[in-house]
Amino acid sequence: MNRYGRTVSQLRIATFNLLHGQPLAQDGGPLPYPPEPGEPLGEAIAALDADVLALQEVDRYQERSGLVDQTAVAAKAMGAADWRFAAALHGRPAPSAGWVPDPSVTGLQVYGPGEVGLGTELPSYGTALLTRLPVHHWRARRFAPAPFGLPLRVAGRRGLTPVPDEPRVAVAAVLEGRLGQFTVVATHLSFVPGWNMAQLAAVRRWIADLPKPYLVLGDFNLIGAVPRTVLGSATALDRESTRERVRDARAARRARAALPGPRRRRVREPRPRLHGWYDLAKTPTYPSHRPTVQFDHVLAMGVPRTAVGPAEAPRAAVSDHRPLVVEVGL
Repeated sequence: MNRYGRTVSQLRIATFNLLHGQPLAQDGGPLPYPPEPGEPLGEAIAALDADVLALQEVDRYQERSGLVDQTAVAAKAMGAADWRFAAALHGRPAPSAGWVPDPSVTGLQVYGPGEVGLGTELPSYGTALLTRLPVHHWRARRFAPAPFGLPLRVAGRRGLTPVPDEPRVAVAAVLEGRLGQFTVVATHLSFVPGWNMAQLAAVRRWIADLPKPYLVLGDFNLIGAVPRTVLGSATALDRESTRERVRDARAARRARAALPGPRRRRVREPRPRLHGWYDLAKTPTYPSHRPTVQFDHVLAMGVPRTAVGPAEAPRAAVSDHRPLVVEVGL
C-alpha cells in the first residue's frame, strides 16, 4: 500500500470541471479570488490525489482568474509527470458575446510542460489531461461550436442567461499502467443537445486505432445512460467495418475453394462482438453545493468490472461542479 492507504495497482482516475477555478461559497455563490489566485485550485487538486486527471473549463493566463496557468498549478499540486492543455479558445471572455477571440491565433494549439515560462502567455481557455504515469503518445482535436446557443443558468447570475456555444477540444493519451498500455481521453462536450452526442461519437471513432482499454472522462453535458449508449453506437460503426473485412475474407475463401486441387478443411470465422461501454461511477456532480444531476462521467471499455473500486464526488472549494473520482486497477 502507498501512504494514502490504497494498493499500488489501484489508480485514481478523476475528472473535474473547474469553472476557471472560481471559489464558491457554501450556498454556491461566487467568492473573490484570494491574493494567491491559484491557491484554492491547487489545494482542491492535491486533495483528489489523482493519478490521471481530466480538467475542463481551464484558464491559461486569463485576467479573471489572476493570470494563472491553471494546468501548471494543477500539475504541481498532484505531482503530474506530464500533461497537455488544449486551447479551445484564445481570447478573453465577454459578458454578452461569450468570447472575444484573439485573431492572431488560428487552429488548435496544445501546450505542455515545455511551454511554461517561454513567453507563450496568450490568454486561452480549454481542456487538460494530466498524469503521473509514463506517456507513450499524445493527441488532440478540436470540435466546431454549434451554430446556436441556449439559455443556461450561470453561477453568480439570477435566472437564465443566453449563452452561445463555443469550440470544444479533446485530449488523448496512451499511458503505461501496471497491466500494460491503455488510452485515456479528456473532453468537454457542447451543451447543445444532439451536437454533444455527435461530438462524443466522433471521439470514439477518433481513438479507434489506439490501444484498449479505453477511459473517456469529462463533462459531457449528458445524463443517465445517454453517454454509454452513444459510445456503444459509435463502436457499432467500427463493428460494421469489421464485418466488411470478414465478408471479404469469406469471399476470398470461397474463391480458393473453387480452384482445382484437394479441398481444405473449412474454418469458421469468429463472429465480431460488440464490447460494451459502461459507467465507472454513478453519482450526481452538479451543482456542487447541492448535486442533483451527473454531467461528469468516467466511461470505460475493456476494463473488467472487478477492477473497478470505490467512487466519490467530494465537494471542493472551487467550481460549480464536483470532481468525480474512481479507483481502477489498470
